[in-house]
Amino acid sequence: MSKPTYFQRMLDKVERVGNKLPQPVTLFVILIGIVLISSWLVSLFEVKAIHPGTGNEIKVINLLNGEGIQRIFTEMVKVFTDFPPLGLVLVVMIGIGVAERTGLIAASLKAFVSSVSPKLITFSIVTAGMLSSIAADAGYVVLIPLGAVIFHSMGRHPIAGLAAAFAGVSGGFGANLFLTSLDPLLAGFTEPAAHLINPGYRVDATANWYYMAASVPVIALAGTYVTEKILEPRLGKYEGGEHLEKEDGELTPVEKKGLLVAGLLVLISLIVIGFMFIPEGSILRDANGDLLPFFRSIVPLVLFLFFIPGLGYGLVTKSIKSDKEVAKMTADSMASMGGYIVLAFAAAQFVAYFNWSNLGIIFAISGADLLKTIGFTGIPLIVAFIIVASLINIVIGSASAKWAIMAPIFVPMLMLMGYSPELTQAAYRVGDSYTNILTPLLPYFPIVVVFAQKYIKDIGIGTLISVMLPFAITFALVRIPMTIIWMLLGLPLGPEAPLYYNP
Repeated sequence: MSKPTYFQRMLDKVERVGNKLPQPVTLFVILIGIVLISSWLVSLFEVKAIHPGTGNEIKVINLLNGEGIQRIFTEMVKVFTDFPPLGLVLVVMIGIGVAERTGLIAASLKAFVSSVSPKLITFSIVTAGMLSSIAADAGYVVLIPLGAVIFHSMGRHPIAGLAAAFAGVSGGFGANLFLTSLDPLLAGFTEPAAHLINPGYRVDATANWYYMAASVPVIALAGTYVTEKILEPRLGKYEGGEHLEKEDGELTPVEKKGLLVAGLLVLISLIVIGFMFIPEGSILRDANGDLLPFFRSIVPLVLFLFFIPGLGYGLVTKSIKSDKEVAKMTADSMASMGGYIVLAFAAAQFVAYFNWSNLGIIFAISGADLLKTIGFTGIPLIVAFIIVASLINIVIGSASAKWAIMAPIFVPMLMLMGYSPELTQAAYRVGDSYTNILTPLLPYFPIVVVFAQKYIKDIGIGTLISVMLPFAITFALVRIPMTIIWMLLGLPLGPEAPLYYNP
């Protein structure tokens, strides 16, 4: 047996140290205590910062005074019910529960595995993870567990499949062949920041399209390499958890008929959805013709895209004989999420208290100010900016919240140095990606832990971080040089989106 490399020993150490931490629910409770005490202690020193976008003074809020404690109790339920992943996960799981328990997902996986070359499975999963951002955050709920199931059905370690999907969905965040809701969202902050230098400057939603589309194959290849050359050898053969029953991989005639019906229902559903948002004046467009209502409807649309084909498959294969069975399937699906609901409650409180205290936003502003005063210029400044953005990403999960802080500082500063707002935004998006998979502050991190515990009961945050760390490092090592090469070649970032700013 070969001697473990230094990197493997480092990952083992990260895993051991991380797994000495309490269980996730307990850990979030401890973190809540740390935030509350920190908010009190730091407020004693009257730490302040100036928000670069609004000019307002921001100070640390003490959450242990009368007003803070009152807010904690009066908003505890609302904080939980408003936790972004909670509704998405539970709503989508209704549809997934029917599709899974009727056998549609298992049959689809058999068809998928038999039709795709094993050499392309990992690449396909990582790529699908990146493209899933078209459907907002649905990839976290759908693709991550699906990656684990696909690997398991092929006799590969399910945690490796889960990690590959997580790396695509979250570590490759923002990279896509298509425009998503994130593109206009970020451009909406970049353009006002650019107006500080040039009031007539326009930043389109397509500002980073070429660059982000070119990032997809680069990240997919990097994710495939990490999964197959680093992660799977380290994980070894999967021997624990819930094993799938051995199947011959052949679809029965009834399963084929069910898949055909399900496929037709998916096609019909997609056509109906298309008519709901593509034509001008359609019901999922607002009064101005924008697609905001469509993007806000992604979650229920995904629900129906699983529920309707699952129902059709179940009726054809006789796995559904009455409405009572459908109701039981959805109830069983909700019951399986009990552990996640408890975890989401603790995580929601922690994220809310951390935001209320202003500790995260003051850290972000301080980090941005530090970078501004370092004195870097040119490409070293862009690289330093990416790294600082990735560090801030660990404590502030929202891409728009971070960019609202950083855009008014760096967009004008880099414009004065000859770099376009589009380039600054693209560099930010690189930093705001590869550390997503390392921070428990990511709202979806808890559910990834829950998905992993289906296969390894006692898996902890330390194991998950040690599994994802090679992806984060590799993505940084490929995306930062890619940005440098893009700059050196002078390639446009999108349609009419130059690298350089010429007043």
